[in-house]
Amino acid sequence: MPAAPATRTLLVVEDNDVSREGLAVVLRRAGYRVLPAANGEEALRLLEEGAAPDLILLDMLMPVLDGWHFLDRLQRAGPHPPIIVTTAAGVLSREWAAAHGCAGFLRKPVGTEALLHEVRRCLG
Repeated sequence: MPAAPATRTLLVVEDNDVSREGLAVVLRRAGYRVLPAANGEEALRLLEEGAAPDLILLDMLMPVLDGWHFLDRLQRAGPHPPIIVTTAAGVLSREWAAAHGCAGFLRKPVGTEALLHEVRRCLG
């Protein structure tokens, strides 16, 4: 039996304040705990400080440390939670995400139902 959403923590890595808060609101309403990060560097810092999310939602186009470099550093560090790529970049696809070790893929703008469906699917 899957764990209840309230026992699951999601790390939302998104540089756009409005998008990050919008994702957080939807996920919190669905019962998840949310850790927000404005870029890959901030997300890595949270992980290094002991945050243990069950899933990471990762924007790819961000300042400071983008999604590609975040993925590279996270994968070199060892085992990590499943990652859902969230992007508006037309060159990326679900196949690209899977080939780079990611569990899921969402094209922006992300709809509520699609978001919750992909989160549930990737959490198992």
